[in-house]
Amino acid sequence: MDIRQLNLQSALEKAAASIESSGSSSGSSAGPTPEGSFAQTLKDSINEINNIQQQADQAVSNLVEGKSQDLHQTMIAVEKADLSFQLMMQVRNKILSAYEEIQRMQI
Repeated sequence: MDIRQLNLQSALEKAAASIESSGSSSGSSAGPTPEGSFAQTLKDSINEINNIQQQADQAVSNLVEGKSQDLHQTMIAVEKADLSFQLMMQVRNKILSAYEEIQRMQI
């Protein structure tokens, strides 16, 4: 589970960096990118989801080691992490779909 998350996270971070660099190298004279750029928003979301995943992993570890007795909060953390991950995957799929659509456009 952790290796897939790390691979996905690194792939999404590379994609965000690619989006950011392609936006800055497009030759537009619009000036610097705004604070709330798409790439930065994507990076922030990835980091937030990663933190949620780590919190869920910690909650499970605490439950297994006997440091915590609260099964309900552990399950809530795990489900929250799962839903966050699923949402991130759907957003990724939409972004890829939009990118492919733009690539098919004729100028």
